[in-house]
Amino acid sequence: MPCAAVAQDSRPNVVIIYTDDHGTLDANCFGATDLYTPNIDSLAAHGVSFTQFYGAPVSSASRACLLTGQFAKRAGMTGNAGWTGFPVEKETLAERMKRGGYQTACIGKWHLGSWKQFAPNQRGFDHFYGFLGGCIDSYSHFYYWWGPNIHDLWRNDQEIYQPGKFFTEGTLEEIRNYLGGRDKNKPFFLYWAVNIPHYPLQPKQKWIEYYAHLKNPRRMYAAWLTTFDEYLGEFRTLMHEQGLDKNTIIIFQADNGHSTEERGLGGGGYCGDYRGGKFSVFEGGIRVPCIVSWPGHFPENEQRDAVACCTDWFPTLLSLCNVDAEGIDVDGKDITSLITNADAKSPHRALHFDFNDGWAVRSGDWKLLNNPIDVLPNDKNQTLNGLFLVNLATDPTERNNLKDVYPEKVDELMVLRKQYEQRIPQKKKQ
Repeated sequence: MPCAAVAQDSRPNVVIIYTDDHGTLDANCFGATDLYTPNIDSLAAHGVSFTQFYGAPVSSASRACLLTGQFAKRAGMTGNAGWTGFPVEKETLAERMKRGGYQTACIGKWHLGSWKQFAPNQRGFDHFYGFLGGCIDSYSHFYYWWGPNIHDLWRNDQEIYQPGKFFTEGTLEEIRNYLGGRDKNKPFFLYWAVNIPHYPLQPKQKWIEYYAHLKNPRRMYAAWLTTFDEYLGEFRTLMHEQGLDKNTIIIFQADNGHSTEERGLGGGGYCGDYRGGKFSVFEGGIRVPCIVSWPGHFPENEQRDAVACCTDWFPTLLSLCNVDAEGIDVDGKDITSLITNADAKSPHRALHFDFNDGWAVRSGDWKLLNNPIDVLPNDKNQTLNGLFLVNLATDPTERNNLKDVYPEKVDELMVLRKQYEQRIPQKKKQ
């Protein structure tokens, strides 16, 4: 007797698009009126955008938060990864989605550990194409920082060589091949980790010319971001051509705020009046652009001002995709109701952020920072030692330290911070 045909799983596909060092307001739809970002804007017009969405101060910490659903210190990654990443015993969103019947792929930047046991194929992803470190030249695919000059381009566990191929073009080609070769009876979870607008800034010449009226570093940054926007348009066309646009949840988010590093020409990103940038727990370092879209299921062209965080995608996606959430250990909250209901309130009592010795806790409109970094062009950053209290409702620019005016608020937020730290296992002394 022949086997019965496998029934097609009708659950939604999921695509998370993670941009890199992307300024808080850097898209036309978020307020950067000097930018041409028609495809980001179109995604916002067909979805829900957030005004108070949070990542982390740096790349690896943000990615660890996304994949574990835990705040950075609890996830085990408060800075940037090197050869090692967050602890291997931490369950990832990819592992849980895979266990729930999803095909999983990571295409783009990893930056959560280069040794094999920390690489994507060991963290729940069936398929990987991209680089393992923090940044590469988009054409040679060699590590872009300082020596040694290490080639860093991989397909699964095999190093591959594609000299001269523009990396973002390579990721789109890989996505096209992946979607074409997948099991059509099973839904997929695709994590497209874009390396733009992170340095090295290597935009298409036509966009450099388009922004000729802008001065550097804004000109190169803008051209680089619009280069990505063009590929985002190609990706959305691909999804439409393959009939995948109607039943796919698309999440678009940045990892952290814009860079003011010398390697990135000293700046170029835009966060309006928000203070800070990459490496900072001020708003400009952790508040990021975010959009979510699911045609026919989520509202379109709506905005949410309630507070949410990248840790929330873990439990939210399990709920939306009917994946068993029993036993998950996350700080994130299911924000489905927040997405679908304009009157819904944030489910968070507190959000926690860490970068090296600096940290911040936000509860309601109040935020307490400890040793925050004031980022300045060309790596001339300054650390403000001690505690810094702000009320984001009255001072979103975080210019006025209210710690001596409201000592009871300092005490209240310190209690939340200590309660959080008590949940973090202490490292054993050697």
